[in-house]
Amino acid sequence: MKIAKILLGVIVAAGITSCGNSELESRITKLEGRVAALEGKGGLAKANPTAQPLAVNNPAESAPAEKPEGPLPAIKFEEELHDFGTIKDGDVVEHVFSFVNDGEAPLIISDAKATCGCTVPEWPKEPIPVGGSGEIKVRFNSKNKPGVQNKTVTLTANTWPTTQRVRIKANVVKEGE
Repeated sequence: MKIAKILLGVIVAAGITSCGNSELESRITKLEGRVAALEGKGGLAKANPTAQPLAVNNPAESAPAEKPEGPLPAIKFEEELHDFGTIKDGDVVEHVFSFVNDGEAPLIISDAKATCGCTVPEWPKEPIPVGGSGEIKVRFNSKNKPGVQNKTVTLTANTWPTTQRVRIKANVVKEGE
């Protein structure tokens, strides 16, 4: 889990400084895939069988987080990826990701962060009851973002695992292309 947190930090740092750089966006997308593999599909060995573990300065932080006991909420999205297709440079587009709390306790989304300032998420601040539904609205401003764009919104909630991701993508073209 510590490795995933480190990679996620690298992703966020790269995302903050790389809003307009498509090469770095591609790197971010690849790193996000590795983080997802680390979090949910068997750890480092499956994400990259030849990778070496990262050094950790604080052994207390290196202990894997354990799933909390008791009933937990669970987010079930209708879709986790939305493709806007081809849009014009400067278009501001939005998509709503609908979800249901498919768990056994009220769902509380404490944060939602995008990989870039050009992507802004809005999420419900009130608890979502068991069986209840909600929406995550994601707005993307394509101004000065030419080419294929892949943006990720990471939600932090009282679920297991504690983070969930939704993604948007678009091919941004300059007017007249």
